[in-house]
Amino acid sequence: MKRTNMLERLNEEIKRRTRVVRIFPNTESCLRLIRALCVETHETWLEDSRYLNMMLLSEQKKEVLKLAA
Repeated sequence: MKRTNMLERLNEEIKRRTRVVRIFPNTESCLRLIRALCVETHETWLEDSRYLNMMLLSEQKKEVLKLAA
């Protein structure tokens, strides 16, 4: 089932990954897994969610400045 809410998707992924591991030796190991998933999700969001490509904007600005000169 595909979710639209990012937080719901993160929670589902945490549940899925913890079910795979089943038993954690201590609390810290579980927290490490959750932190790693959060970092991975954050990095993926930063890379994939570009609403405006700034490189295209800077190239267009250079072209406008060339035409204006």
